[in-house]
Amino acid sequence: MLSVVARPLGLGASCCRGSRRSIATVISGNKASKLVRERLKEEVEKMKVQFCGFRPSLVVLQVGDRDDSNLYISTKLKAAAEIGIVAKHVRLPNSATQDEVLHSIMSVNENQTVHGLIVQLPLDTVNHINSELVTNAVSPEKDVDGLSCINAGKLSRGDLNDCFIPCTPNGCLELIRQTGVSVAGKHAVVIGRSKIVGAPMHDLLLWNHATVTTCHSKTPDLPEQ
Repeated sequence: MLSVVARPLGLGASCCRGSRRSIATVISGNKASKLVRERLKEEVEKMKVQFCGFRPSLVVLQVGDRDDSNLYISTKLKAAAEIGIVAKHVRLPNSATQDEVLHSIMSVNENQTVHGLIVQLPLDTVNHINSELVTNAVSPEKDVDGLSCINAGKLSRGDLNDCFIPCTPNGCLELIRQTGVSVAGKHAVVIGRSKIVGAPMHDLLLWNHATVTTCHSKTPDLPEQ
């Protein structure tokens, strides 16, 4: 669920100067998700007709056996099947080394029948593995999570039509769009600066013409933002 500020309301004289409150609209993602899946299913069918024998393919690479990761992956596989994408789950044991993980990524990068690769994070391993090195090993053309430096860099400079955008911020913006609210000219506040959500959300809002403030654990007076 996502809350979006609909409109500001001035408070009475007893309140502090400049204070205000807002009416929030609660948005359900179920309807939006259904519409997006229907649209993607149509696009996949068109591609199959246009390119005979073509079948979009996705690999989800998992290290270890975390319960939450298993749930996320099963959801991804189900969604892929619904829209006509061939999805394969590759699981490495939690004893996998960094070299073994990188080797698996390189194998998928070189496989021309695979068009997208997701490395499920966090990596559940008993060994030290540099997750930054792992995400950057994914070919930018197959980095559908948008976590590589190349895709993140393109997003940060506004090349929105030439990069993969991380799904959570992209989904948040899609939900906002479906309310009919334009972020252009609005002041948006993003809480968090993670590479998966906060930072790309900032960039996505900025290049959709919002004025963006990013708050994080070191931000003083967070409620005032």
